[in-house]
Amino acid sequence: GVRACGKSSGGCVSVQFPSNGISYSQICGRVTGYQYGHVDTLNSFYGIDSPYVEGVSITRGSPRQHVWTLIAGYNQVSSSSCPCNTGSTISVQSFIGNNYFCESGNPNSSPSSTLYTSDPLWDGQGCGSLESPCCNAPGIPWFHRDYGSNTTTDYIELRVCTSISGEDSPVSYYEIYVK
Repeated sequence: GVRACGKSSGGCVSVQFPSNGISYSQICGRVTGYQYGHVDTLNSFYGIDSPYVEGVSITRGSPRQHVWTLIAGYNQVSSSSCPCNTGSTISVQSFIGNNYFCESGNPNSSPSSTLYTSDPLWDGQGCGSLESPCCNAPGIPWFHRDYGSNTTTDYIELRVCTSISGEDSPVSYYEIYVK
């Protein structure tokens, strides 16, 4: 079986990782999650402090500064399920830029109230043809941000977000490193 932690209602749940005074200029890591039910991909009318994504938001500091977004796509057979899909017409919020991964665990056109365990999210594996560009994202499954000479001691925050109950992207694994 799969062990994953999610949430049963809309909004975001958060965990913060303090830097303990360590100064860093790079962040890398990876997250594995699963799709549950009917996820909405992106909620573009929300900002960074709200559930702007069906998936995982990684930020640093207060006010939040975007590090990476891991988006749970609606299904594998719709071009607009992920912004990186072939033929997609959806775009990410400006604060995300190219700093995201997107993948769906649902191989069917209509999702059901199911935890799709056969295709973990954000690993670059098990992608349908439309998802191919998403699964060939540079570095996947590892995300990486390099802030050059700009060092910080900001805490890092990982949030699992969804807009309403009945949809989720529970997380089974994460690791985050700073340098």
